[in-house]
Parts: sequence; C-alpha cells; structure tokens
Amino acid sequence: MPSESNSPSAITNVTIVNVAVAVIHYQNQYLLGFRDAAQHQGNRYEFVGGKIEATESAEQALKREVAEETGILVDDNSIVKLGRLHHDYGDKQVSLQVYKIELTAQQYEQYKSREYGLEGQAITWADKSRLLAGDYPLPAANKTILEWLRLPTQIVITYPLADFHQHTDPKTAWLQYHQEKLPPKSWTYIRLKHSDSESIAKQLMDARPDLLAILPYSNDYQYTDTDTDTDTDTDTDTDIEVSVEATHKKTNDSIVARHLTHSALMEWLTNTQGVIASEPLLHDNYSFTCQLLADHSLNNYPLIVSCHDTASIEAANRLASARIEQGLPPVIGMFLSPVLATQTHPDTVPLGWQSWSSLAQLADMPVIGLGGLAPSMIEQALDHGGLSIAGIRQFHL
Repeated sequence: MPSESNSPSAITNVTIVNVAVAVIHYQNQYLLGFRDAAQHQGNRYEFVGGKIEATESAEQALKREVAEETGILVDDNSIVKLGRLHHDYGDKQVSLQVYKIELTAQQYEQYKSREYGLEGQAITWADKSRLLAGDYPLPAANKTILEWLRLPTQIVITYPLADFHQHTDPKTAWLQYHQEKLPPKSWTYIRLKHSDSESIAKQLMDARPDLLAILPYSNDYQYTDTDTDTDTDTDTDTDIEVSVEATHKKTNDSIVARHLTHSALMEWLTNTQGVIASEPLLHDNYSFTCQLLADHSLNNYPLIVSCHDTASIEAANRLASARIEQGLPPVIGMFLSPVLATQTHPDTVPLGWQSWSSLAQLADMPVIGLGGLAPSMIEQALDHGGLSIAGIRQFHL
C-alpha cells in the first residue's frame, strides 16, 4: 500500500509508493514485462515488482509479486540486494527496493517461451547487452538499475608502484607485470602512489585496451577528465599530478567509474552538508569537496565509494540520492572493507562476514567486498548481501 508522511510531498498530495523490484535473470537473459499505454509510465518495459504492503518486508513482497505476476516461485532462489532508489515523477514518488534474483536452469526452461504473465501483461526475455544498450525503454527510475547491472562480480586492483622498488626500473617492471597478470576484460582499479601515476596508468591502458578502468579522485586539486589517485583497503590519499589533454582521447572510453576515498566522502559530507553544488565553487575558502560533485570529470562518470562504517554508508547514501536528483551518473558501488584481515594492514581489525553483512544492508547501492578476499569467496559475499568482491593478490592471473 502507498505510504504517506508529513513530508512536503505528502502535504502537496503526492503519493509515495514503496515498491519491491525483482531483477529476474538466468545467466545473461533478463525478464521484463511491458506496461500498457494506460498505465503510469506506460508503453515501457519494466522489471517485475509491485507495492510493499504494510504488513510485509521488502523480500516478502518481492516473492509474492513475482509469484502473482509470473507464477515463478523464488523462495529458494538466490536473492541479492542491489540497492534502494527514490524517484519523483512529479505526480507520483516511488521508493524502490531492488533485488536481483537468479533463476535455475529448470525454471528458465519452464518460463522462457511464455509471452504473457499471469496478469495478462506481455513479457519478454532481454539479452543483457541489449538491455544495457537501451533497446528496451524503461521508466526513468530504472536507469540507475541498469548502471548497477554493469558492475561485475569481480574487480581487480593493481599493486602500488612501491611494491616494485627492488627492480632497477620499477615503472617498467610494474607495467610488464600488470600487462601479463590482469585478467582479460577485467574491471581494474588502477592504484598507483607515485608522482608519475598518470603517465604509467596511460601506458597500461594503451597496452591493455581490453581493461575497464576505475580511476581515483585526488583530494588536492581539480581533475578535468582523465585523472588518477589511490585508495583501497585503508584510504591513504596521495597527491598525483595529472595532465589531461594528452590522454583524454585514448583513455576516456576505457574509464567505467571514478573512485572516492572514505576520507574524501566524509569531507564532502562535512563541507556540503550532503548537498551537491549546482555550480562549481571555486573560492579559496571552500574545501575541494565543496567543488567535488560540480566537477566536470566526476559528473561524466559513475562513482564507486569507499566505506568502513555506518557513518560513511550514510554519507554514501546521501551522495547517491543527491546525484540522482541532479541527473548525474549514479553511485554504482561501494567498497566495504575490510571484510577479513589483510597482509598490508595487519593491525586493522576486520569486520568479519556477519558485521560486514549488517553494514551491507544499510547501503543504497551494490556492495563490493574488499579486504583479505579471494575470487572463490564470491558466493560468501552474495550470501551476506554483497554483489561483488575486489582484491589484489588473489585476483591476478
């Protein structure tokens, strides 16, 4: 049932509808319904889902709606939280709780040829590549969901250059190692702590054009369009100087996201009170984070943020909501760390899977496990509310 409050939207008689959304798939085939022209946001495709009743949890509503609309029983299926979205259509506001549900081969075979759901709605299976390409028009609130679906189950992080200091030419050794050891077509967080990081990162991306790069954002100057910095398990920010024009054309298409450190995220929250500036604030008395999200470079790319606790997750949620309100590329993921103990930071107390899972449930975006993990642990991450895992040592070939 729709829920209302004493918020401005309720005062102006705009209904807030709480909705559970099921992103149902089998491998790369995704199930979509089609909204009749007479419906709100009609003549568009949609994911399965519906209103959350007052007596239901989101997952209970999800299972009920899937059964009512399609006949598919998903009580025993893998259900992973993607995130939460709030969208204002003007005449209606929706709060979406989005989950990804993977069908079994038997379920897919049973339902793949059906053309209509149990409520008479047309249904179709869309290939993921076509879905992400926009071949199936969706309601505006679903655009962020498509960006979330781009996130892979595994993200590789490069070694810092300092780890190659024993070589006569550390830069060449670093490049050679990563050219050979990074998995094909992998999402790669290029993590370098060196004054020449921009040049080295460019060489790696030129040598491995198949890589999809996540590049950091520095806290000491303004990026323009193809910049690099660093952060992973414990957010050690390092100033890295960048020249943009020389690298823009070749690297721009390879960049899939920018990364904000935990410290940058919290500073943004402190200095902006969670509000994105609509125009660049270039006065000297403002922190760089006051300009952060009016910056051209970050406005062009989705973001991945680093969080370690409840406070930083709340900041990330505010950031995600603000970017959606401004029509900016969304926050597509959160590095939540450290899950387990790490060799690089042995004195840092790990969260452990249970605490990590509790924190993951607070996030409004997909959660990426980080810290002491191996690729084989993806199922543990999924079972504990994550969508992806990341790491260094165990993730290289």
